[in-house]
Amino acid sequence: MNKAHFLFLFVALLLFSCKKENDHLPRKTTGKINTISVIIDDQLWNGDIGDSIRNKFASPVIGLPQEEPLFNINQYPVKLLEGFMTDTRAIIVVKKAEENKFEIRKNQYASPQNVFHISGKTATDIIDCIEKNAPQMIQIIKEAEIAESQRLNSQSLMDSKVIENKFHLSIQIPSGYAYVLQKSNFLWLKKEIIGGNTSLLIYQVPINTIKKEADLISGIIKMRDSIGKLYISGKEPETNMITEEAYAPYLFKINLDGKETFETKGTWQLNNDFMSGPFINYAIIDTEYNRVLVLEGFCYAPSKDKRDLMHELESIIKSVVVAKR
Repeated sequence: MNKAHFLFLFVALLLFSCKKENDHLPRKTTGKINTISVIIDDQLWNGDIGDSIRNKFASPVIGLPQEEPLFNINQYPVKLLEGFMTDTRAIIVVKKAEENKFEIRKNQYASPQNVFHISGKTATDIIDCIEKNAPQMIQIIKEAEIAESQRLNSQSLMDSKVIENKFHLSIQIPSGYAYVLQKSNFLWLKKEIIGGNTSLLIYQVPINTIKKEADLISGIIKMRDSIGKLYISGKEPETNMITEEAYAPYLFKINLDGKETFETKGTWQLNNDFMSGPFINYAIIDTEYNRVLVLEGFCYAPSKDKRDLMHELESIIKSVVVAKR
């Protein structure tokens, strides 16, 4: 065998080996944020089963001034369970079968991915399975979408040393944001977008500002309204930011960075003005620093859908890590 033949054989074997290795690498998921693929035959999708899926996974997002669906749903017949729709991060496969079954498979077709398999003997069995497992499924999908947004945010981050030094924390803020106002215990960052802007507030107040045994929601509204009066206003006098009274905010108790946290979603407005929009507020009970650490996101985008704007702000806030004392 001459050298030319040997070299050709060597290169061919190398390429074959590389191809075999790549065949074992999982495909990367693709697709827009907050989008799920539902693999279900048209007959089931156009009946009660489809209604159940839409009612659960396309229900209105709470805290937004206009109705927007929790997720965008793309439906495909079962026979098309291949190709681009299997690269989405969340897939729900629904079909009739000889047994009632609910199963979650991680990274079945691509990574990172959650594939939910739902089957039942009758339509009633399938609907019961959807109703029972929807809360868990929604939570898993939402956490995966937050993680994806954080991954995208991390590709280009702004220098956050000012935040770290002032508040003893790290947080992943995309480079599109810029400082609007800096005070001793308060920061306001803003990103300009087509048709509006998104804002991020970081501030701290004494730990007894929120009295957990009292009316929590009233205490949080009073706190954020006082901050709005101090720092956030329109171009005209007496146009400070307040919490919209016409829409009662939603309050949830969660855990953020291992700390008790109160999550509030509602609508803000400028006093004596027409500007308004949604906000999401996280009040972290930080006993180590004897403070309530507050991270809030809000947007002003009157002509745009706001679900994904608020989702990005939530993903930024949930990247917070408080430094150990």
